[in-house]
Amino acid sequence: MTSLSRGVLRALERFHAARPWDHNAHFHRWILRQLPRRVGSALDVGCGSGDLARLLATRAERVHGVDADPAITARARELTPTAVPVTYTVADAPAGLPGGPYDVITCVAVVHHLPFTRALEAFRDRLAPGGTLVIVGVSREQTPADHLLSFASVPLNIVMALLKNRGRPAPHPVSMTARTSPAGMTSREIVREARTVLPGARPRRRLFWRYTLVWRNR
Repeated sequence: MTSLSRGVLRALERFHAARPWDHNAHFHRWILRQLPRRVGSALDVGCGSGDLARLLATRAERVHGVDADPAITARARELTPTAVPVTYTVADAPAGLPGGPYDVITCVAVVHHLPFTRALEAFRDRLAPGGTLVIVGVSREQTPADHLLSFASVPLNIVMALLKNRGRPAPHPVSMTARTSPAGMTSREIVREARTVLPGARPRRRLFWRYTLVWRNR
């Protein structure tokens, strides 16, 4: 890497540190579009500060959020009005997940922290007949398509940061305070394993360094 490219990367890091925006929350409305208008129960795995759990409550009669971090789970409870039908539990996934069944299970930017196959099996086994599983995840870049989407995301990322922050510096959202870690699996490995555990699953590469996976329990 040249000194020029290193300088550009450092400048981009400083820009985004001053103008953060939540890439995961960007997919929340897309997640809702994958779901029926009304469902009975929903489980959000790795719920963090509860943003998606509260959004799911506009569709579901009851929502349960699970996260391994006690501090962020406590913050989710503080941010959730008592009238909103959402409960939270501190537990490790997949072993500590409640039994279900659930009509909807969501998992956003969390599954790469978990044993992938075991996590998918746990989601599958807790999904009610006719239910919907929606995952938004991150993968390790390997293929030309991966690198192309990554490259295309850079200028769009700058535009989104400017639009969402109205061009001004801003504090980090509570939802972005959870721990992060790099992805270990490539997109090809994810597709292969997902289709083994979840026949008919539809993984898709996306902009902003994410992939999505939708599976319906027919």
